[in-house]
Amino acid sequence: MASQSSLSDLRRAKFARRTPAALSELVGPEHGTVRLPLHLAWSGLTVFDLDQPRLRMSYYRIVLAEGQHADLVRCLNRGLLVSLWPTLRTLISRDVREVWEHSFDELTHSARLLREPHRPAPPPAG
Repeated sequence: MASQSSLSDLRRAKFARRTPAALSELVGPEHGTVRLPLHLAWSGLTVFDLDQPRLRMSYYRIVLAEGQHADLVRCLNRGLLVSLWPTLRTLISRDVREVWEHSFDELTHSARLLREPHRPAPPPAG
């Protein structure tokens, strides 16, 4: 029987093979209604309104978990992924999160900005 760490390593390798070389490859829609093919959305909803925050988040969770490389670049949008990432990263598997954050510093930075408290600017000297 394979150890838990080796299974996780296998899952991470699978997700790493699917990721794009750069976030700029993600040219999916930003708005509107989209239909996912059955190989991605094989259970439950297949149509998502990206202008509805909960549906948009569900869509991104499904595509990140189930999508092959071609699905990722066609369905995901770079700007939306970066803006959703601080919350989205808490809703996806650890393996997916680690692969994407290891591959793209921009996502790690986006998540860190949300976690760090905002400090007010010091009062002007005078």
